[in-house]
Amino acid sequence: MIKSTCVFAVLFLSSVFLFGQQEKTSKSGDIPKGWQLLDKKKDGYYGISLDQAYDFVRSKKLKSTPVVVAIIDSGIDTLHEDLKPVLWKNPGEIPGNGIDDDGNGYVDDVYGWNFLGGKDGRNVKQDSYEGARVYHKLKEKYKGKTIDTASLQGEELEEYRTWIKARNKVEGDGDDGGLDLLMLKRALSSALKSDSVLRESLKKDTFTGNDLDSFVAVTPAEKAARGGLLYLFRANQMMETTNQEFIQGFSEFVGGEERKAEAKEKAPPEYRKEIVGDDESDINDRYYGNPDVMASTPFHGTHVAGIIGAVRNNKLGMDGIADNVKLMMLRAVPDGDEHDKDIALAIRYAVDNGAKIVNMSFGKDFSPEKEWVDDAVKYAQEKGVLLVHAAGNDAKNIDSSDNFPNAMLKASGTRAANWITVGASGDEATGGLTASFSNYGKDQVDVFAPGVRIYSTIPGGNTYGNAQGTSMASPVVAGAAAFLLSYFPFLTAEQLKYCIEQSTAAPEQPVRKPGTEDSVSLSDISRTGGVINAFEAAKIADSLQPEPGHKKKKKSPKSTLQHERRG
Repeated sequence: MIKSTCVFAVLFLSSVFLFGQQEKTSKSGDIPKGWQLLDKKKDGYYGISLDQAYDFVRSKKLKSTPVVVAIIDSGIDTLHEDLKPVLWKNPGEIPGNGIDDDGNGYVDDVYGWNFLGGKDGRNVKQDSYEGARVYHKLKEKYKGKTIDTASLQGEELEEYRTWIKARNKVEGDGDDGGLDLLMLKRALSSALKSDSVLRESLKKDTFTGNDLDSFVAVTPAEKAARGGLLYLFRANQMMETTNQEFIQGFSEFVGGEERKAEAKEKAPPEYRKEIVGDDESDINDRYYGNPDVMASTPFHGTHVAGIIGAVRNNKLGMDGIADNVKLMMLRAVPDGDEHDKDIALAIRYAVDNGAKIVNMSFGKDFSPEKEWVDDAVKYAQEKGVLLVHAAGNDAKNIDSSDNFPNAMLKASGTRAANWITVGASGDEATGGLTASFSNYGKDQVDVFAPGVRIYSTIPGGNTYGNAQGTSMASPVVAGAAAFLLSYFPFLTAEQLKYCIEQSTAAPEQPVRKPGTEDSVSLSDISRTGGVINAFEAAKIADSLQPEPGHKKKKKSPKSTLQHERRG
């Protein structure tokens, strides 16, 4: 699931209760666009030291080779000025001729593939939540019945435990959830009214939080509207987001919460089945969908894509991280929870069509067909493909709370060696080194990377704006991996992971444990205890020896096992 505008779930629940009251908070600290690329010592911001990394590879007279990065997401604006030149284009496919020219089973898959589409051109936009799907699938079997768990074994016991978890998730423990939903709906209604007043007062239909900040309200209605809406913009750190994007994201989030509440009483509609038309119970029924990778939901995927590889140094909008990248879009994430089958097949498509890195900025609490996803992860590992996944935005410990997909392979109980899970970091100027919303885990979260107030491409052809979440931190890591692989093409997926993890810089001071006021070491809430650093990662990559069969111009006495982690 991609939460609307990435972190509405956490931030709105803490801000809507004050909506409409007098604005009492101060402005967020100023922070430059693209701060995530900067260097702490040189620039004063806790970024990934990207300029230093490029200086390093230039000093070694290294030349880049193109790297294909697959983005499994909601869609992408294929017409955006900063993305068009770097979009992956299937070399074996003739656009728009209705023929599967390359014989891979997907017709006209020019930019990738849409696993949420129908052959008639329709596309899935919203979907249900996996917990509700599991709950209603097993409800008749277990609801109201006394189950002797001692008599259950293997898959049957696991199914029952999953049912209990889904029941607790859907039914909840009282009326608190309803109160939250009621307050959210009231806040949305107030936001819509304020938006209407301000459009008339400003004499324009589109404005940003910054526009609202500089607006001098005169009438009581204008003052109330400005104060209430400006509070939400600031509380969610979205001052550069337009009112239309903000209201749409808020509306989608509230709609999702309404669908969750409805799931207590009735089974969710089968949104995907009606449009896609495949046999979802059969992983081998794989040639479904359509080539429309933009569809009607490209915001999230467009923002992610820009972070990874928006054209560098073209004097437009912003710079991506990797300078020689091709971006493949695989649409598999709706407004709701993704389906395991779509994710598994999207990973396999990426691998089969040349991607070496896959970014996955989504997640959910249940994975009924985890074996399918795990098989795809193992397939990617066999083919040398690195998988990068966002840790999630619920401020929870995913060592003890389920978060799927993940690196733990169900059948073997081992961890995939080609997988990196990413938490979101910030800066003192954004409220702290750890993002307040980020999931964490000493065992399950590998690294932290910038994910607060990240400026990137958004749909509209030439439009840019801020978004935040571990959804933004993950592509920072994927972009850094693409940069490394471009200049050090001999690196395996495991070596890429090694370079990124060993490069992390541990902060000198304690950090705030997300969702609490507790101060902890970053090593208490992540495996490496640091924020990634592209410069350090490049130096480590330069010290490694290629595996047999790979060539490297410069020899080095150091090996993967000999290089100690920085910080």
